[in-house]
Amino acid sequence: MRLIFAGTPEIAVPTLAALEGAGHEIVAVLTQPDARGKRGRTLHPSPVKAYALERGLDVWTPEKASAPEVVARIEELEVDAAAVVAYGQILRPALLAAVRLAWVNLHFSVLPAWRGAAPVQRAIMGGDDVTGASTFVIEKGLDTGPVIGTLTERIRATDTAGDLLERLATLGAPLMVQSLEALDSGIARPAAQGEEDVSYAAKLTREDAYVRWDLAAHVVDRRIRGCTPAPGAWTTLPDGSVAKLGPVSPRLQRSGTAPGQVRFEEGEVLIGTGTDPVALGWIAPAGKKPMDAAAWWRGARLGESAQLGEA
Repeated sequence: MRLIFAGTPEIAVPTLAALEGAGHEIVAVLTQPDARGKRGRTLHPSPVKAYALERGLDVWTPEKASAPEVVARIEELEVDAAAVVAYGQILRPALLAAVRLAWVNLHFSVLPAWRGAAPVQRAIMGGDDVTGASTFVIEKGLDTGPVIGTLTERIRATDTAGDLLERLATLGAPLMVQSLEALDSGIARPAAQGEEDVSYAAKLTREDAYVRWDLAAHVVDRRIRGCTPAPGAWTTLPDGSVAKLGPVSPRLQRSGTAPGQVRFEEGEVLIGTGTDPVALGWIAPAGKKPMDAAAWWRGARLGESAQLGEA
């Protein structure tokens, strides 16, 4: 098949590699324009662009993929279909009509659950036991198109959003290959999504990542894992400064502590929640790299009444 690939972050690379490995011709790769790093000085290519250039593929970085000139270029290529993984742009009807078969998206949930920008993060934060990936034909609505194929994957007790996304990206790559091939051969029968089990996965904000220590330990645990690595769970320290936090582990057999209160016990930094305390794995005070929580505690010398977040 002659294909276009559209994707931007690292989680899109396995699918591009799988399509190439299956012998399909990638005639163009669409990805977001180069972005500035954290310090804002140097432009950096997306992971997909870097990979595609290494493979000698033709890379396009349009500001608007649905611009008339981009649509015209795609029509001239006479491609069979387009594969999309976390591209980051809305695709308009004229662009969708520019390929023979369809634009097919790999979405990291079992649709219609968790339509939207942050399906893996929201699944973890929502306490789901199982998630997965779906391929579907892109249409005008947000993740509403008919589904070609799905897979499921268990959410592990220690999974961060980064862990789970990496796993689903690897598992989902062959699903995309199979879905496109089935669509091309006429075997695929895309099925309309039901509307009775729809849930929405809004993009995470900085406010979503703020740790509320008054919530139950298992909720605190899920919220932090769902926000790791991005946008990064955070709290305030006793001096009012901000610190990012890594995943925590509920300690069901330890004595309770007031929500947000910190203590050091049996080699662990324990923080009180609305129920049981949680053990902190790592912390990154403002301007510093992540450090082991016990090392931070010894250096901070906060005392037994130290309070994180709002008292």
